[in-house]
Amino acid sequence: MLLRTATGADLPGLLATQEEGALAGFAHIFPPATYPYPRAELQAAWEAELTDPAVEVLVAPDADRILAFAALRANELLHFGTAVATWGTGLAATIHDELLPRLAASGSAHAKLHVMTENHRARRFYERHGWQPTGLITREPYPPHPDLIEYRLPLPPAQPPKQANSQ
Repeated sequence: MLLRTATGADLPGLLATQEEGALAGFAHIFPPATYPYPRAELQAAWEAELTDPAVEVLVAPDADRILAFAALRANELLHFGTAVATWGTGLAATIHDELLPRLAASGSAHAKLHVMTENHRARRFYERHGWQPTGLITREPYPPHPDLIEYRLPLPPAQPPKQANSQ
């Protein structure tokens, strides 16, 4: 397993990885000259999620940085990203597969997430992994408030924890 529970000490690295990916992947949605990266707002949001008992924040650390991050709330994938240097290496697929049992543990028949409609790279990734758009559209809270589309993925029934054999 590459993922572990995040702590407050992981926040700077998590934010750096998220910002790097956002600037590389979302410039066509959030032109940086017009819509500067909302560091303070995102830091406050992550701080709140790290202390929210309903949210599970996870990271995949390397020796000197966070390679991937995710946040889950019950059956919802709230956030998911990998370091730009890992794009195309298969790390995202590995992390995605580690997240599925955690989502299934919610007991829901499906997982859900929201992705910007113009985030074509992420949409291709999720669709390759079986996620299907539902057609439900909401709006991103950050200007220019691009559309978000909901995706769903059927989940297998949650597996009970394995018990040690006692003989």
